Amino acid sequence: MKKPINATEFLVSKAGSDGEFRERLLARPKETIEGEFGVTLSAGHEIRVHENTDTLTHLVLPPKSRLSEEEREAARTGVASLEFLKRTMYAPAPDIRPPVEETASVPGSSATRDALAKAARESIRRGLAFLESVVDENGAWHCIRFSTADPDIPRHYEKPPFVSAFCVLALECSEEERARAICSRTRTYIAETIEYPGLWRYYRHLPRDLDSSALCSLATGDHPWILLGSNVPGMLANRDEQGRFLTWVLEEGEPDVVSRFRIEADPVVNANVIAYLGDHPETRDAQAWLRAVISEGRAGGSSKWYPDAVAIYYAASRAMLRARPALDGLRPVLTERILDLGGEHEGLGNILQTAQAASALYNIGSLEDTHAKRLAARIVGSQREDGSWPELLAFGDQTLKWGTVGQIGHGSEAVTSAFCIEALERLVEILAP
Repeated sequence: MKKPINATEFLVSKAGSDGEFRERLLARPKETIEGEFGVTLSAGHEIRVHENTDTLTHLVLPPKSRLSEEEREAARTGVASLEFLKRTMYAPAPDIRPPVEETASVPGSSATRDALAKAARESIRRGLAFLESVVDENGAWHCIRFSTADPDIPRHYEKPPFVSAFCVLALECSEEERARAICSRTRTYIAETIEYPGLWRYYRHLPRDLDSSALCSLATGDHPWILLGSNVPGMLANRDEQGRFLTWVLEEGEPDVVSRFRIEADPVVNANVIAYLGDHPETRDAQAWLRAVISEGRAGGSSKWYPDAVAIYYAASRAMLRARPALDGLRPVLTERILDLGGEHEGLGNILQTAQAASALYNIGSLEDTHAKRLAARIVGSQREDGSWPELLAFGDQTLKWGTVGQIGHGSEAVTSAFCIEALERLVEILAP
């Protein structure tokens, strides 16, 4: 069955009309829910179902906050504190390493499909060995925060749950043992950072946001709060008059640092929320707006949080894949827009853009043999000896267009490597079916 947008409402409704189902839900809630939706819920989370009667009423309290009142107050007041901001970063980051030149030993696009597929598989395994060395023991991925306007501003590592979800959703397509192990640890880490009723935030001194929440929800779909749709009402309430999803979840008592961005709706954020919520009447207005942005050629420069049109196309293609039939009508125009990025060049932008473009073409069923050979050769040829791909701008506010604070970028070798591995897995599937 198609999962309802709010599974809790569905279960309550069915229990009200189906006595046998009601009894099973009361007696064996976890097993009944798993059977109803064809899923496996997180093993470490217990579910209990209680029944109100004419003489008994259950009042359910939300969980205690993960943060103490002192920590919450520090976050609220810390928005203007440079010292508080520094505590969100855990170490100075080294200078960026330059990219490598393609080596003669890497097969070119004129090589056979089999040779390119073998080179890509070896490249994937080297990339996974690199990731194994940099993803921490808890499963957290790191990113580097830097200024795109002033190279003299110090670079720092950071590891918000968003970055881990951003990367694991790319890496999860790989069936390699190392990839599965990394993804398993990372999903555990993301679940441990969840805030009731299923939302996440980037930094502690920022409000919870729908981009982090949508990607983390996609990555931890077996968590009962996520499967039962506990976060859905809050997400649906966070829309503007046009039905577009807004980035920040601004609530009473939360940090107010981004209130001036409240009117802002971002195409990538909307695509990510659509990917999580699915194709339902409640997401149709956001779908229509996203289709218009892409179809009318307005993708470039339309995102506050992502640097280029490729990121928008990639997110839209993932939403198309995960929320079918949402956005199916965009297939031909997305194919055209992505292929037009390449022109006469070997790739479709820098290596991160090329990787995301290749995966987007795969998602929409347009990654043909000729493109696969050329793109595989480009990605394999850009890999370093240590298995990594170069640090590139992955997301961040690039201009002052959206407010007085801007031009902060985020990226790392680990982030680029996750997307290059995803692209190579897709390309191998085309080259060696």
